[in-house]
Formats: sequence, structure tokens, C-alpha cells
Amino acid sequence: MTEPRVTSRDFASFGPATLDLIQPVEQLTADLLDIFSVSGEETRLADAVQIALEGIGGLEITRDGDSLIARTHLGRSQRIVLAGHLDTVPLPRAEGSLGTVPSVWRNDEGEQVLYGRGAVDMKGGVAVQLALAAHLANPAYDITYVFYDNEEVASELSGLARLMRHHEQLLTDADFAVLLEPTDGVIEGGCNGTIRFWIHTEGLTAHSGRAWKGENAIHKMADVLGRLAVYQPQTYEVEGLAYREGLNAVQISGGVAGNVIPDTAGVHINYRFAPNKTLRQALDHLQEVFDGYELDFVDQSPAARPGLDAPMAASLIASVGGEPKPKYGWTDVARFSEIGIPAVNFGPGDALLAHTDNEHVKAREVQACYQALATWLTA
Repeated sequence: MTEPRVTSRDFASFGPATLDLIQPVEQLTADLLDIFSVSGEETRLADAVQIALEGIGGLEITRDGDSLIARTHLGRSQRIVLAGHLDTVPLPRAEGSLGTVPSVWRNDEGEQVLYGRGAVDMKGGVAVQLALAAHLANPAYDITYVFYDNEEVASELSGLARLMRHHEQLLTDADFAVLLEPTDGVIEGGCNGTIRFWIHTEGLTAHSGRAWKGENAIHKMADVLGRLAVYQPQTYEVEGLAYREGLNAVQISGGVAGNVIPDTAGVHINYRFAPNKTLRQALDHLQEVFDGYELDFVDQSPAARPGLDAPMAASLIASVGGEPKPKYGWTDVARFSEIGIPAVNFGPGDALLAHTDNEHVKAREVQACYQALATWLTA
């Protein structure tokens, strides 16, 4: 039996209709969590964000579907993008999970901790964006605030990609971008690229009691799995940061019934590659590894170089402190890099908690992120 899909209609009474941007940034995070916004169901949150931004004044606001661009026009010589996605992955299924909707505050060993879907990925970062928009009366830079839908799903649905197609002129005049994905409060430069593809094998069905009359497609998959088992992923240093690669089977399919020799099988493979490779070079490498097989590609996203050599990166690093790290997962800094804008990841919360059943962020983590960016933007 298929479980019913949870939608925003099931949470119509959760979350405020409007957002108070003047309240403490950690409480603003809680209010954002309380507005259900699983990918494809972001309209209510996008509406609330738009109303809140319109209430600030002094912002040129452009909406495209459930994505928004809000720009200051202060006549500054440089412009910075602060970007974050509004959507979350689906709610946890486990009964009693804290990382769901609505949010829950707990006192954990003397710290105020906020539990709920999106606490880390990435409504804490979005709260910081909104608080900065409300409080920065005289920043040293013009700022473009970007809020977008459908980040957690297939790349062709990306709200940021749509904004770049439809409103490129509102984004490409920026000198630097910060994506407020969770980084545990340190700067993470660039990101690994990601490619997903299927390899399929074919056989011939037969009764398993007369197996010699057929050809077992699952058995034919042994060579592919063997190549994956012996593959040694490499680590490459790019602009002083070490990016570790990975090549892994993430899904496998095949089989008809307990007494039938299967005639088809497939394995879904994910390749995470360092930013020393272009997308073309990564594709060529995969063709070498799986020579003799047809690769059925379903997703291709380029890597992004660290961006730490950009002049604005040095001042951001000084404001944030700590040693920058590489971003192993793919993020939308790659999209900014593709249109010529150096970009880094910096946001509140531990990325290892993203998408978990107990997703949570500490109040002080959100406060620290806000303070670091406010200091940098007004220096």
C-alpha cells in the first residue's frame, strides 16, 4: 500500500501568514520552519517572504514562480549576492522524530536548540538573509538577496537555474556570492561536481528450474559491481583545499519473481568529482572506467573552484575566522561560478544533520552567522 503524500494542505494552519523580521534571528528561523515547504510546495513560504521584503522598503523585488530576487540600489561600487533555497526534503517518516514540522525548541545541555525539517538545510541560512535585509540600513555594498525553490530535487527543476535563465541581468552584475548552505560556521570553498547515471544489462527470461534456457541479467551486472569495488577514489588539491572524490552505486534494480531468471538489471551510480576537472573531463573519465558499457545519464552538474582568490573572499575570511574547508557535496555555488561570479558556502548548522530525522540547529550558530555577515557587510 502506498503511503499518502504529505502536502502543504496538511499543514495549512502551521506557520505564520507573515514573518516578523525584527525579532531575534533564531526565532525567525523557527517561524520559517513552521511553514511547510517541501520541494514543489514552496508557495506559502515564498508569499510570506515576499510580503516581509515588501514591508522593508528600498528593495527592487522580482518574483518568478516561487523564487524571488530582492536588490538594493545604494550606489555602491560593488555588489554581493546572498542566496538560499526555500524548500526542504520530505518530512521524516519515523514516529516521534523531532526533525519535522512544526518546530520544537529544546534545552540540550544548557543550549537552546531548534529541531525541525529545514533547521540546518537551510532555513537557518534563509533567516540570516532576511534579518540582514531588515537590519542593514547602511551596508558597504549593494546586496542582491536571492530566495529560490526546488533545490532539493532534480537540477532541471531548480528555481535558481530558472532565475538565471529569465533574469540573468539581475544577477550577473554581482562581484561575489555567498550561499548560506550549512557549513558549521566556517567558509567552504567551491564544491565537488556530481554526475548520476544508470548502467543496464540485458538477458533472457526463463523458468528458474530451467535456468540454462535463459541469461541472467543480474549476474551480468557482476563486472560493473566489480569495477566499482576496486575503484580507488582520489583526493585532489585545488587552490590549497583537498577535495575527495567518490564513485558509488546508490541504487540497484532487477528481477521479476522468485522463479524467473531476470532479463534486465540496472545499477544507479553517482560520481562526485573534484573541481580540478571540467564536466567534460569527468564524463570522459567515467567512459574509461566503464569501457564497453552504455551510460544512461540522468544528472550532470559541474564542480566549482573554491573562489577564495577573489578579493572579497579575503575580507570575508577575516570576518568569519577559522580555516576555509572544501565543500564535498554539490551546491549552487557551481551555478554562480558558471556565470562568472566567485562564490563560497557559509551558513549556520552542521551539514551532517541535514535531511536527518533529528535535524536541528543551535540558536548560537544562527546568531553567530548573522553577526559575522553583518560585520563583514558593514565594514
